[in-house]
This record gives sequence, structure tokens and C-alpha cells, in this order.
Amino acid sequence: MIFKNRQEAGQRLASDLKEYANRPDVIVLALPRGGVPVAYEVARELDAPLDVWLVRKLGAPGHEELAMGAIASGGTRILNKDVVRSLGVSEQAIDKVAAKEQQELERREKAYRGDLPPLELRDRTVLLVDDGLATGASMHAAAVALRQHDPKEIVAAVPVSAPETCQEFQVEVDKIICSETPQPFYAVGLWYDKFDQTTDKEVRDLMERAANQQPARA
Repeated sequence: MIFKNRQEAGQRLASDLKEYANRPDVIVLALPRGGVPVAYEVARELDAPLDVWLVRKLGAPGHEELAMGAIASGGTRILNKDVVRSLGVSEQAIDKVAAKEQQELERREKAYRGDLPPLELRDRTVLLVDDGLATGASMHAAAVALRQHDPKEIVAAVPVSAPETCQEFQVEVDKIICSETPQPFYAVGLWYDKFDQTTDKEVRDLMERAANQQPARA
């Protein structure tokens, strides 16, 4: 184990992101749900506003655990053409899965953010935070979606990552920060002593606390 829990991981990650502290252009975006406790600690330590950036996996019909793509906040859809082709998934089937996941994405955005509007991302430095990187599919979808909002810089930041994924992400974003890259990697949860599933309530509570700590949302 490297980290006791997500809170400790967030504090460690924040120490690796000190150059972004107390900067008015910096925003921390969390990938729910597991990324929120990590990102909360980062935002608190850096004195930066916190928001959520949702990504939903598109599970292949009949093989739901296998990602054939993903959707993200901002209406982005990414497909793994190799998976779609090998399983012979039709466009109609993709649309059906995407529509269902879009409903859940919108439900979660409402549940997590409430009535608060999304933060303005144009010309901002965005720290995109999750609790770890394995394949990087969710982070990839999130980064592609973010580009549509014209941020000044996208910095992907995680406490722990598979070494090869961290390396590959250097071309996906403007900068990648991986606090730890153990080898062999296997899975994100192996590097946490406590890796319980983060609940919707925990996400809401942390988002409310973060909003109360910031004088205004830009």
C-alpha cells in the first residue's frame, strides 16, 4: 500500500502541485466519484475552486464490463473502434447505450453540483484529478471533452498510475503529474489501504464544503 485512503492521496498529490497554488487562473476538476475526495484535498491545499467533470463508460452490449467508448460532460463521445468492430456493434446499439448513460451523467451532474452553474473553463489552467490511472480511458474522454471549452492548459493529476499510462498521457494533455508509478501495477485499488466506493452523498458533501470555502464561483 502507498496511501491510507483518498484523503491522504489527495494531500500527497497537492504537494506535487504546489506550483499551481494561489493562482486565480487555476480550477480543479474532479472525475466522480472516486476522484472527488482526492480533488477536494488538492483544491483545499492550493486554494482553488473545485468542480466535477463527469465521464460515463459505454459498455458493449452483452459485454458491459468491456468499454466500447465513453461520454463526458460537454457532449463528447469517444468510441474504441477496435472494440466496436470486433463485436460488430451497430450504430443504433451504440446510440441506445449512449442515451442511457447520458441520462445518468445528467442526473449525477445535478446531484453533485445542485443549482450551482458549471465553472467557466475558457483560458483557465485546469487540474483534472482522479484517484488513479489504469487504462486511462476515463481521463482520456474527460480531456477530449475539456478541449471543447478552450482552457489555457490541461494538467492531468493522479496519486498513482500504471507507468505506461502515465507515459502515454504526455501526448494527451499539456502536462501529466503521477505521484507514484509502481511496477507491476495491476489495479488502482491495490495501492490504497482503504478504497471503498465513494457515495453520491460523500460527493455532494465535499462539493458543498468546497463551494462554501470559496467566496465566489468564477
